[in-house]
Amino acid sequence: MATRTATDGGARSTFRRPSSPVAYIAVLAALVSAGIHLFLAPQVIGFSRTTGILFYLNGAGYLGGIALFFTRYWRRELYLVAGAYALATFVAFFAFGGQVNPLSIASKVAEVILAAAAIGLYRTES
Repeated sequence: MATRTATDGGARSTFRRPSSPVAYIAVLAALVSAGIHLFLAPQVIGFSRTTGILFYLNGAGYLGGIALFFTRYWRRELYLVAGAYALATFVAFFAFGGQVNPLSIASKVAEVILAAAAIGLYRTES
């Protein structure tokens, strides 16, 4: 993802396309985690309002990060923020005693993949 170019004939575009396959893996992992959190939020809010709200915010945070990633405003340092966000979500699951089930496992795997991809992209992008 070292080179990101606009496709509009030279004018500065707001939106950019990543040039690295690892970046697309990171986006897919973020989408998986966001989707799972947003899917589960209405169910979780029935048991714990605070946790349900955190699920909504977590999903929205991933979607916001993805939206920012595809703009010219994305900076190399934000890979570290994305990695830390994914790891914080991973740790929070265990800190708050989350229930282990297929969706939680899928979400945690996606978060680890996102964190690893983000750190890798930070190290390789100049």
